[in-house]
Amino acid sequence: MYNKVPTDLKFIEREKKVEKFWKDNDIFQKSIDIHKNDKNYTFFDGPPTANGKPHIGHVLTRVIKDMIPRYQAMKGHRILRKAGWDTHGLPVELEVEKQLGLDGKEQIEKYGLEPFIKKCKESVWKYKGMWEDFSSTVGFWADMDNPYITYDNNYIESVWWSLKKIWDKGLLYKGFKVVPYCPRCGTPLSSHEVAQGYKDVKDKTAICKFKCKDEDNTYYLAWTTTPWTLPSNLALCVNQDETYVKVKTINEKLGKEEHYILAKALLSVLDGEYEIEKEFLGKELEYREYEPLFDFKKLDKKHYYVVCDSYVTLTDGTGIVHIAPAFGEDDARVGRKYDLPFLQLVNSKGEMTEETPWAGMFCKKADKEVLLALDKENKLFKVLNYEHSYPHCWRCDTPLIYYARESWFIKMTAVRDDLVKNNNTINWIPESIGKGRFGDWISNVQDWGISRDRYWGTPLPVWECECGHRHAIGSIAELKEMSNNCPDNIELHRPYIDAVTIKCPKCGKEMHRVKEVIDCWYDSGSMPFAQWHYPFENEKIFKENFPADFISEAVDQTRGWFYSLLAISTLIFNETPFKNVIVLGHVQDENGQKMSKSKGNAVDPFDALKEFGADAIRWYFYSNSAPWLPNRFHSKAVVEGQRKVMGTLWNTYAFYVLYANIDEFDPTKYTLDYDKLSVMDKWVISKLNTLVKDVDTCLGQYKIFECTKTIETFIDDLSNWYVRRSRERFWAKGMEQDKINAYMTLYTSLVTLCKAICPMLPFITEEIYQNLVRSVNKEAPESIHLCSYPKVNEKYINKELENKMDEVLDIVVLGRNARNSGNVKNRQPIATMYVLGEKLDDLYLDIIKDELNVKEVEFVSDVSKYTTYKFKPNFNTLRAKYGKLLGFISKELQTIDGHKTMEELNTNGKITLTINGENVELEKEDLLIETFKTEGYSVAFDKGLYVVLDTKLTPELIEEGYVREIVSKVQTMRKDAGFEVVDHIYFFVTGNENIKKIIENNETEIKKDLLAEEIVFDRLEENIFTKEWNINGEDVTFAVKKF
Repeated sequence: MYNKVPTDLKFIEREKKVEKFWKDNDIFQKSIDIHKNDKNYTFFDGPPTANGKPHIGHVLTRVIKDMIPRYQAMKGHRILRKAGWDTHGLPVELEVEKQLGLDGKEQIEKYGLEPFIKKCKESVWKYKGMWEDFSSTVGFWADMDNPYITYDNNYIESVWWSLKKIWDKGLLYKGFKVVPYCPRCGTPLSSHEVAQGYKDVKDKTAICKFKCKDEDNTYYLAWTTTPWTLPSNLALCVNQDETYVKVKTINEKLGKEEHYILAKALLSVLDGEYEIEKEFLGKELEYREYEPLFDFKKLDKKHYYVVCDSYVTLTDGTGIVHIAPAFGEDDARVGRKYDLPFLQLVNSKGEMTEETPWAGMFCKKADKEVLLALDKENKLFKVLNYEHSYPHCWRCDTPLIYYARESWFIKMTAVRDDLVKNNNTINWIPESIGKGRFGDWISNVQDWGISRDRYWGTPLPVWECECGHRHAIGSIAELKEMSNNCPDNIELHRPYIDAVTIKCPKCGKEMHRVKEVIDCWYDSGSMPFAQWHYPFENEKIFKENFPADFISEAVDQTRGWFYSLLAISTLIFNETPFKNVIVLGHVQDENGQKMSKSKGNAVDPFDALKEFGADAIRWYFYSNSAPWLPNRFHSKAVVEGQRKVMGTLWNTYAFYVLYANIDEFDPTKYTLDYDKLSVMDKWVISKLNTLVKDVDTCLGQYKIFECTKTIETFIDDLSNWYVRRSRERFWAKGMEQDKINAYMTLYTSLVTLCKAICPMLPFITEEIYQNLVRSVNKEAPESIHLCSYPKVNEKYINKELENKMDEVLDIVVLGRNARNSGNVKNRQPIATMYVLGEKLDDLYLDIIKDELNVKEVEFVSDVSKYTTYKFKPNFNTLRAKYGKLLGFISKELQTIDGHKTMEELNTNGKITLTINGENVELEKEDLLIETFKTEGYSVAFDKGLYVVLDTKLTPELIEEGYVREIVSKVQTMRKDAGFEVVDHIYFFVTGNENIKKIIENNETEIKKDLLAEEIVFDRLEENIFTKEWNINGEDVTFAVKKF
């Protein structure tokens, strides 16, 4: 029959066996093959980089990305689940630089580009084995034997094809723009990369004095947050429509009168007394000249004058900003508007240039030196501390600078409307990100800075001729056709591709490739087609799997992979690349802090998996909170979920196997005959079908968290209500119909439950399935993950029965509470329990009586004689609300009906009193509540339901309580002695005459319950299992021996 089930909860060892079973029997591939003729369901796997280790956040992404495809496969879909590797980009270069002891581009080029590229290619696989082991351990199914790899020639060729399409549309261009730039990496960043690296920093801002040329002793007060840009100043900008003033004040430091020009609305920046001399619009200042703060370089165009633009606001500073067109997008735009010259006194390394006194100093560090120089010259008005969010390079953590340079761009502004339209077709989970944060961002999309001045990446496939002509290559075949020096086995990487020249179709001269590579986000965003080498091959498979039905990554991919997918798909196909996306929150420590090695609060995913197992961590991530919210990961929460769900499920499964083996019960020889089932059976079958319906609906709508509560509740109901209430049916002799019904109901519930939840808990459900199903039916599918998802039987759903049983459970819970408050043990029978409400049918009453160990249950319309309540005002909370009415409130509370008031408070969460014609609302916190119980009764209530226990005990009830305690203690001894459930015993009793008398009075019942063939009084035998007990204050010694 079944393999014996160990009662320990050592899930990790069992998971390793299941993992091996899947691998040995190629279950993942079979899950694809069995649906080869079925409808496709497409999942895109966002490619990780294999030169970095997995972290605990990757467990979250892996378990979400695994669960939905498992579910959809069981729903009858063919899902290829192709894995991928993101292999290009600066993180790889930085790793190799560190490995080789290099620092920066100059040293890379000195080392040699070809050996450096080879090292990069090796480096990307540094942790490949670790990633594969990690994925297998967590139960992430994907085709990792045939992954897409972004550095592969075929992949790059498809990327080239897409760039050629964009080029042909006139949307790929080279422009001189101010771009976010990393001086350490020597390359610009795209706007979505910038969004990933903001940090809160403390900087110095300055208000500087620019001397008017046309007025004596008069200064423009201009504000800047980047003092290092002041040496490159070319103009001052005001808002043409705002009001500005000229004021007279005393310069305390110099002890002389000075005149300042600034916005009227920002006069608060002046510290001392001042007098407004003149008021005018900003437009009146246009073209007025000033003396520069520094004059390091002579320029050929007019500069150092006031310009106007509406981007200047009056929220901070002085209403006048300094303009350095080389270091700001708005500055550059204003510079073009007024035809200002170009001045850039910072080099590509982010260092001040030799024209300045601070040559070689990193620009951000030059802030202090610039301000000191200005202060010496009486050109510094004020320095302020400024705490703000500043962009840093997401790869090397260097502060970015906005830097004018030539770069290649994709004109995303030209497809903005299509981006918005396509985004609106996507089911974002949560909607607030897709329609809000992400939607707002793409509505204001900027052109994509696509080029990187680096080495390890997809080369930008544009060739230039000295005649000015440019040509984009879209395939290897086109390259070979236009080139006379392209090797047959050309590798599409630098430096190899740099050596390939093509003939200029305009002038016939040699054309050379531009030196840039592309943004690696473009690589990963091209995976829908590039993974298949489309359009060069696999057209059918691409079209069958585009767009994706589902993707999921963490929230930081909103402006990363999610954007690049949508942008490229819109540019090439004008379609959305995915239909549904679950955005995942970040994993934090238990205090809600970001995990980091430096803080010492980072969780190693391998340690966590070794400690808790994959299923436990999977369940935690599914059930802890909605997936887009931050997850506070800590061991207590994981263990609690493991205990409540996996532990309870395992124990229920172990219970079935134990008794089914004893009875040699084979479920394949019986059927579940619904019409013959008991009320308890029909109830649990109804709950089971409700579970299948709810979980199926939730998972079909990508509502993961919502279905976990349904699952938890059902597992608890199955174990702690159905099995506990049905135990005696399994203990019955023979194989009567009622016992068959109990076995078939429990078997059906366990197997169906496991099929319903196996996408979430793949390991434990496989273990249970193999024993419960495959051991008795070799024709059943080889794995639970090759089964169809269970279908709901609506005929078996009985909501009235479920509601009635819920009412019974509510009464039982309150009955237990009343026992606890009355200090009455559960095994002590009670004469009567009173319930406020409508009477239930006798079959439900019998359950309540048996469960709560009471002789009678009476339903009553009034419980006021058993308990009452008195209310007093809580002056601490009410004094601020109703100070003058406190005396009246106190008097009114003395006269109200305690029961009705308590019912109103429980129902509405508040009570309403009328005081001097005014309605006064009091919540629970506003009241001090005293409960007065009638002697001999214990009361419990919740949400209008009242239960009262009569705690007065007769001698007969007390004796029956002793009998139940005796049976319980001996049953514990049977278990501790290692006896089997079916073993008959001798029961020895000695040391207490009162206990002896009670046992003699109830000998027949006790023998039956204990499977005792004989009860031996007043003597013990050697070498038998013996234990001393205190039963309700009576000391006694019991012993047991097999019969």
